[in-house]
Amino acid sequence: MIVLGVILLLIGYFTSISILYYIGGILLIIGVVFLILGAIGRPVGGRKAWF
Repeated sequence: MIVLGVILLLIGYFTSISILYYIGGILLIIGVVFLILGAIGRPVGGRKAWF
């Protein structure tokens, strides 16, 4: 999810499509939150590891 967020951020930035830029930012933030929650051992979506 983090990689997809970064890709959408870059595409949105270089093509000046603001909706892709915002969606990419949201996906990036959600991916980082899931990464942090998974790293501290808290189950995310019923799973102990989020891949």
